[in-house]
Amino acid sequence: MEMQQFYYDNKIVKKFLYACILFGVVGMLVGLILAIMFLFPNLTDGISWLSFGRLRPLHTNAVIFAFVGNAIFAGVYYSMQRLLKTRMYSDLLSNINFWGWQFIIVAAAITLPLGITSSKEYAELEWPIDIAIALIWVVFGINMIMTILKRRERHIYVAIWFYIATFVTVAILHIFNSLALPVSALKSYSVYAGVQDALVQWWYGHNAVAFFLTTPFLGLMYYFVPKVANRPVYSYRLSIIHFWSLIFIYIWAGPHHLLYTALPDWAQNLGVVFSVMLIAPSWGGMINGLLTLRGVWDKVRTDAVLKFFVVAITGYGMATFEGPMLSLKNVNAIAHFTDWIIAHVHVGALAWNGFMTFGMIYWLIPRMTKTKLYSEKLANFHFWIGTLGIILYALPLYVAGFTQASMWKQFNPDGTLVYGNFLETVTQIMPMYWMRAIGGTLYVAGLLVLVYNIVRTVSAGSKVEDELAEAPALAVISPKRVKGEKWHAWLERRPIQFTVLSLVAILIGGIIQIIPTIVVKSNIPTIASVKPYSPLELQGRDLYIREGCVGCHSQMIRPFRSEVVRYGDHSKAGEYVYDHPFLWGSKRTGPDLHRIGAKYNDSWHFNHMWDPQSTSPGSIMPGYKWMYDNEAMDHSLIEKKMEVMASLGVPYSDEDIKNARQSIEIQSAEIEKNLHSDPDFVKSYEESKKNAATRGDEFVPMKDREIVALIAYLQRLGTDIKVKETVQNK
Repeated sequence: MEMQQFYYDNKIVKKFLYACILFGVVGMLVGLILAIMFLFPNLTDGISWLSFGRLRPLHTNAVIFAFVGNAIFAGVYYSMQRLLKTRMYSDLLSNINFWGWQFIIVAAAITLPLGITSSKEYAELEWPIDIAIALIWVVFGINMIMTILKRRERHIYVAIWFYIATFVTVAILHIFNSLALPVSALKSYSVYAGVQDALVQWWYGHNAVAFFLTTPFLGLMYYFVPKVANRPVYSYRLSIIHFWSLIFIYIWAGPHHLLYTALPDWAQNLGVVFSVMLIAPSWGGMINGLLTLRGVWDKVRTDAVLKFFVVAITGYGMATFEGPMLSLKNVNAIAHFTDWIIAHVHVGALAWNGFMTFGMIYWLIPRMTKTKLYSEKLANFHFWIGTLGIILYALPLYVAGFTQASMWKQFNPDGTLVYGNFLETVTQIMPMYWMRAIGGTLYVAGLLVLVYNIVRTVSAGSKVEDELAEAPALAVISPKRVKGEKWHAWLERRPIQFTVLSLVAILIGGIIQIIPTIVVKSNIPTIASVKPYSPLELQGRDLYIREGCVGCHSQMIRPFRSEVVRYGDHSKAGEYVYDHPFLWGSKRTGPDLHRIGAKYNDSWHFNHMWDPQSTSPGSIMPGYKWMYDNEAMDHSLIEKKMEVMASLGVPYSDEDIKNARQSIEIQSAEIEKNLHSDPDFVKSYEESKKNAATRGDEFVPMKDREIVALIAYLQRLGTDIKVKETVQNK
């Protein structure tokens, strides 16, 4: 049989690897800064684009999409060419994929610190960037599918099954979760509202973890672990069961993020059932990975790459045991909204994604530069300091999570809360936050060791060039099953049918959960007293979104005695019908705000947002001084915002939209009048007037500044169905 010569494209792999390392350093340094901000909340006092609420989504996006995303592309482009015995279909598409992805990352790095965000977790980027993501992802998919079609290998290997599932599922998830109506080039509103938005978001959010942070890395595991260990995959049959059961079951599990919320019980229960089932395929993959190393465990003692892979797979097993456990309602009632969830997420991210990527980098770079790794000792040092960093990061947060949950739920004999002040919990877990920061520092230090090791390796090696290879051309493949051929073996040589079947497997769960929630109105009973936000409140809500407040505060009171006593009546589905997007949150660094309206007077909110520690001693919330700046709030888009909301079903009349600015003027003037009842405010306000006159600056009345709109929104929360007695200056 005649052999054909061709070249593997190593240059595209090199580009993605270098970008992965660069953005890994950036993303993790931002994460470390955020950990330090828990200890020193006013570290960036007064600098809006360096505030915690704006940097948090930058950290998550940089680590998930920049660090892990580039690692995925590097691993896929390297392994796919060799598994299919062909060069990638199009060098042009490969380079569009690379440069387009880096453009998206840079766009995220610019817009998120500026407060340009949709607020939806792991999907914060605004609509023009969402469109760019979809286009670049399609480019990647076309390049992948066409490469599979021109392969020189008859059967597609298990790693490629996971790459295919990743492509089709992420495309579906991203498109449907990102559906929004634009208000301007940098502002949009989700087409879904309240409960429906929450379900779609966590269908996306959970499966972004499943199909961006898990399935592609399982594909990389199935390629790199056998390659490095020089052993075959433990069980081909187990890999088949692992793949199909995982992609079918995973897609159903999203609602377990919304247990005890206003989501319909049937959707919650479906999420629980399938989440518990997930442990079987997840551990099947872990077992297949670890048992592939049978016979070479002596090599693990000395080979840093295998060490990284072993801990990565073990971390995957731990996280995928804990996930189903956290989906049990009695466990979720303890863990949700606490730091336990943060620990859980980081075990997966730091161990599974981080260590798998580090091992891959240490193995690939020397081979592509035709040299040895500069220092095996440094790689081993990175492994041990990184492992210690994970332990010191995660364990204290597990303790913090249990501490929070137990303190929140303790009652005195007379029925009052033992720890009625939320801040008592915060001060109790500060030592754990110090430990977390130390663990994060060690992990980042390990990454910097990798950077040094790789730089020295590259400088000592050869320039990365395309790699010559040869293989026989693939004979014409019969579309029919040959005698004795198993059905899956037939499917493995029919990539289009394989892709379609994968798509069907992942669509079933989403369709059954989401369509009834959107179409069947009885799932979200309306409440007559719930009205749309006033124009000023709508502006304030957008400011709340801009500043990332949802990252630290929930707006969802669960039907627990402890939460009802602490916050007020539990939240109902009908209260959120005009919320585009929903703002239920996933972590309580601060207290729930769903019933905050009318609990404190306007002066309290004014002082609290300027200097949280002045009203709440011990608070780790930063101040928001830029919202008090002597600049009038921009109301130029308010009519357009209300028109878009009206088109989404919010009952704003033409008259409401026409009189929006007049309504803003009346409500903001009322808030300013309330503020003038505080002597301290009057004193500072008059002083600022004099200072502006002295400088010759135009003085903007307080009613026209951003803080007033935010106060209007906060004072509205929860008042549609129950108004609490006003607490003065508490």
